[in-house]
Amino acid sequence: MKQNHSIPSSMVIPVLIYPDVREAVAWLSAAFGFAERVRIGEDHRSQLQFGDGALIVGDVRGDRRPPRPGEVTHSVVVRVEDARAHCERAREHGARILMEPTDMPYGERQYSAEDPAGHQWTFSERSRTLSRRPWGGTSVAPG
Repeated sequence: MKQNHSIPSSMVIPVLIYPDVREAVAWLSAAFGFAERVRIGEDHRSQLQFGDGALIVGDVRGDRRPPRPGEVTHSVVVRVEDARAHCERAREHGARILMEPTDMPYGERQYSAEDPAGHQWTFSERSRTLSRRPWGGTSVAPG
């Protein structure tokens, strides 16, 4: 894939809408550990990175809106080294913890949180390696 410095190099880049881009960037950096990569305008957009992943924070305009209370239209999954420590960091910064770190039957330790704008996040740490069959997974492609 050809590189372009105007966009993160990640293959999949979610764009999440926030009422205040600068406030969202500060909070996502402090609570979840994202790092700002590129700022576009004072409060229009920002590109963030987390490891080899990326996220774009966009402003409210036209038909772009943050989630409405009581509705879940998406959740972002982020791999972390230590789900328990990450959860405590997020909690200290005011994240609403929806599910405490839990060992899942598919070999991941995960917790779920909601940020101040209502976006839901799942942070996942590999806890053990398992075959897909015991938890209902079926391979349909290599990998």
